[in-house]
Amino acid sequence: MAAERTIGPAALVLSAAVARRYYFDGLSKSEIAEELELSRFKVARLLDQARDSGLVRIEIDYRGELDLDLTLALQSRFGLRHCVVIESAEDDDRQLRAGIGRAAADLLTEIVEPDDVLGLVWARSLITMGTSLTRLAPCTVVQLTGALSPPDVDESSVELVRDVASSSGGTAFCFYAPLIVPDAATAQALRTQPEIARALGMSAQVTKAVVGIGAWRKGLSTVADAVTERERREMHALGVRAEIGGIQLDAEGTAVATSLTPRLIGVGAEELRNVPDVIALAYDAAKAGAVRAALRGGLVNSLVTHTAMANELLDEA
Repeated sequence: MAAERTIGPAALVLSAAVARRYYFDGLSKSEIAEELELSRFKVARLLDQARDSGLVRIEIDYRGELDLDLTLALQSRFGLRHCVVIESAEDDDRQLRAGIGRAAADLLTEIVEPDDVLGLVWARSLITMGTSLTRLAPCTVVQLTGALSPPDVDESSVELVRDVASSSGGTAFCFYAPLIVPDAATAQALRTQPEIARALGMSAQVTKAVVGIGAWRKGLSTVADAVTERERREMHALGVRAEIGGIQLDAEGTAVATSLTPRLIGVGAEELRNVPDVIALAYDAAKAGAVRAALRGGLVNSLVTHTAMANELLDEA
């Protein structure tokens, strides 16, 4: 290389000798200095020179489903506690959910500890995570919302919580109830039921939560799909652009109270915001605005997603 030829042969050989001992043999700078009868400062300068000249090139080479460059860029841009970006085909939602579910299962296996209380907010992406999870540190698993039942999903919140608890051998706090009920009075009555009250009461103890994020548009949110077209338009007019387990957010991530709010069976925005680590599973780049809202509002601080979503978030951040 041209940069290498600007260094004299003696200096080049010395730089190579120092670099080989440091990078290949694992010797410390002090050990190299003693062996070659150099000062530690001289060794450090030779290592810098080797990198600057191109004699030594450092690369991070990972060949797998994880896109390390995008993961690091996204984590840095949004200050995320945990971030995983996978490479996946963008034209198949089922395949995307499966890939993100596997990645989320791997992340939980790594970061969940025995003293954690793991909260789950129902979403289709979490179902795939649950089926991919084979082991987990013993922990308490808590259902944080009721369930919706899209025609393409068989498993409910209860099965999800029980499956995850089974992987960990921990205790499951779950309940049978829909996420959305017809009116506020029904919601209030259901919240007093022992199983529901006990599970939702555990929200203050949750240390890690896993959620899905929906954009407030038909086809991009199971919650938006569950209300009427008129209600969807009315809520959009109030500023709703995203939802997490029925919690509705504007573009800046501020919770918006609508006619839907008192009809929900689940935790509220402040309860979720108080969880130390909230991991969102997000797919479909069309939801990027909703993901950005969740990040801005502080409801989410960790993210498992895919390349197209990551690029969209970085382009518009």
